[in-house]
Amino acid sequence: MSEIDPITLAVLAGRMEQIADEMDATLFRAAFNPIIAEAHDASHGLYHAVTGDTLVQGKSGLPIFVGVMAFAVKAVIDKAAANGDLADGDIYIFNDAHLGGTHLSDMRLVRPYFHNGELFCYLASVGHWHDVGGAVPGNYNPSATDAFQEAFVLPPVRIARAGVIQQDVIDILMRNTRLPQSAQGDLNGQLGALDLGVKRLDALLDEYGAETVAAALDALGHRAEALMRSELEGLPDGRWEAEDFLDNDGITDMPLPIRVALEITGDRMVLDFEGTAPVTAGPVNIALPTAVATAYVAIKHIFPALPANAGVMRPIEVRVPDGSLLSAEFPAPVGGYTETILRMIDVMFSAMAQAAPERVVANAYGTINALSIAGKRANGAPWVMFSFFGGGHGGSIESDGLNHGNAPISTATIPPLEILEAAYPVMFKEWSLRPDSAGAGAHRGGLGAVYEIELLEESARAFLFGERGRFAPKGIAGGGDGAMNHFEYQQDDGWHAPPMSSKMLGMALRRGQSVRLETPGGGGYGPASERDPKAVARDVALGFLSEDNATALYGPAWQGVAP
Repeated sequence: MSEIDPITLAVLAGRMEQIADEMDATLFRAAFNPIIAEAHDASHGLYHAVTGDTLVQGKSGLPIFVGVMAFAVKAVIDKAAANGDLADGDIYIFNDAHLGGTHLSDMRLVRPYFHNGELFCYLASVGHWHDVGGAVPGNYNPSATDAFQEAFVLPPVRIARAGVIQQDVIDILMRNTRLPQSAQGDLNGQLGALDLGVKRLDALLDEYGAETVAAALDALGHRAEALMRSELEGLPDGRWEAEDFLDNDGITDMPLPIRVALEITGDRMVLDFEGTAPVTAGPVNIALPTAVATAYVAIKHIFPALPANAGVMRPIEVRVPDGSLLSAEFPAPVGGYTETILRMIDVMFSAMAQAAPERVVANAYGTINALSIAGKRANGAPWVMFSFFGGGHGGSIESDGLNHGNAPISTATIPPLEILEAAYPVMFKEWSLRPDSAGAGAHRGGLGAVYEIELLEESARAFLFGERGRFAPKGIAGGGDGAMNHFEYQQDDGWHAPPMSSKMLGMALRRGQSVRLETPGGGGYGPASERDPKAVARDVALGFLSEDNATALYGPAWQGVAP
């Protein structure tokens, strides 16, 4: 830290962040599938040449990828060491979630960056491809009992050798997707983003020199660690525990506990997940890299001023018991990882709320409601609509929760209905806020949403992978719980709910039939008795809250008050 002056450090930090941001923007503009192009389910960054640790990540990428991509880069480092022939222009590609975290839909490209013949760092790109094979179009298979039922599994292999693209690898990839045009477009976008990263790094190192830039990267890691230690020293010492549940694993209809004990001692923190349910038959497991990365995402929410750098985690020990659903090993299914990591964040927030409630928000809606509708057009061409959906965020010490927000595991946005309707034979009959879904509190939770989607093609099948159908998002500091998730699908004899509440496999739909999602609201913050009656009256006037529920939750004080 003493070898580089603060002004140069700030300039270089900004330049390197800009490189990652440009890589993000390049892929978002080039990608074919809306989950990357519109929802921004992707990420880029710079990673340490030896350890694979995160050095810099783009601000538009998904936070969950910050931690897991370090594991992905380390997997490539290990593979390259085993091969013994890493070269400038090599690019590795893989989707093996047990090595690189998250799930098999996320395709990772890792490229070593050389300067003057010496390995300086790694560049990496990850994006959620629309379909990578498996039993269910879109790859969210709620009944999968191993990874092979979820998607085509690709270990780290070179898609480019010394700058020469390996077409045979691309041919294998394109043969294992229902949507090869989409996959080819996304792949080209990721390759283009990596090319841009190389050009920008070349310019940076030519201007400042490799030694100065390396010193800046080292200093950023030390400073991130120092900031984290300082934040922890400002909190009380102690141990706090929290527990929450997943509805089921999609195979056996039994709740699954996720537990954490959060312990702070001076400038160190331990997150111990002992007592969490064991590995399950169904796809709510996650691999250890994903669990560690999730802990990082929660920490970033609790301490938002900290940089996206691996130094943040040096004072924090994450203990995940062997054999738990948070440390699943190949080939255990992990396709529903989003639901499990959302619950991990919920329990970490609930534990931190006991130590420093001003630092956290109440539980958000806690499920992405991954919905796939798939079929064939009149000309026989396959189509797959995959999307995720929003809900209410938790209230905080400062304000009510956000209505209809995106998941707190990411900065991904919900794809606009205009894009979905233009791309697929569906029509949204409703896209609205869900009244009476917010958890009560001095600061209420955010409202969930209502989506009703009608099929316009002759026939299709629908698949849902969700959660929070049986366990509501929790309030904190005396706040109330949000409304639970509710899903229905239409058949000739009326509307039906899935037997497992939040998960459904291959339900047949005919033209004119619909599926309907009513997503959870966020938990409330603080006692409902402390809410301003004017705020209650305003919620009633806006239709957020019915008069009956307003009186039941907050008492009659709001009646007659001008909103």
